[in-house]
Amino acid sequence: MARTKLTLPVSLLLVACLLGFAFLVPMPYVLITPGSVADTLGDDGGRPVVEISGPAAVYPTTGHLLLTTIHASGRNEKHRLASLLSAWWDEEESVVPRKSIYPDGKSVEQVVETNVKDMVKSQDSATVAALRYLGKSPEDVKVTLHLSDVGGPSAGLFFALGIVDKMTEGQLTGGRTIAGTGAIDTSGKVGEIGGLPMKLLAAKRAGATVFILPKGECGEAGRVGSSGLKLIPVETLSGAVDALNALNTGGKVPSC
Repeated sequence: MARTKLTLPVSLLLVACLLGFAFLVPMPYVLITPGSVADTLGDDGGRPVVEISGPAAVYPTTGHLLLTTIHASGRNEKHRLASLLSAWWDEEESVVPRKSIYPDGKSVEQVVETNVKDMVKSQDSATVAALRYLGKSPEDVKVTLHLSDVGGPSAGLFFALGIVDKMTEGQLTGGRTIAGTGAIDTSGKVGEIGGLPMKLLAAKRAGATVFILPKGECGEAGRVGSSGLKLIPVETLSGAVDALNALNTGGKVPSC
């Protein structure tokens, strides 16, 4: 009996110590929040985000095509259990493993360099995909994309949509504020990305009413909710253009 009476306090003390340790020791996670948006039909630093030169016609546009981003806390920022638990229940924050943003063995500078390379590659792929869709030759049309402080591949689809809208007569947006995300390859295939919940919030804050996303992300969107946005899933650049044209004419628009 005496041993049982002693075991309980010791067990409770151990549990208390473990909980205290968990609340005091930094955890290997980072916080993700909604980032900035950029309008591929607008300007960045006084220059058009999408600049087209050459003999091709460039048409006026209306509305906005907003690419969305996320913001990650710094690699060396310390997040303890209490702040992580708070963020877990906060719809405006996400908790992800630190190595998913800052891979082991890579410095912050190397991560930034990789993100910049991915952005440049996405711009090149978006340009090729858009010109192929339009039946234009890159030898006759020069497309220059200007956008600072954004990295990674997920802006590719919206770069391509911006090029298509500027080089096509008519209004692709229908005057709306369209937001979204999605990588793209040179064939126009749209690839999945990360950070969707925070990108949906960024779009909502920016006044968007429609959000275009890779079809494969519909499950994630269903899990976290659409934030009141009309979600349009796409698999290709041509599918995205068709969906926006259908939205403008009252046709059938894909949905998650």
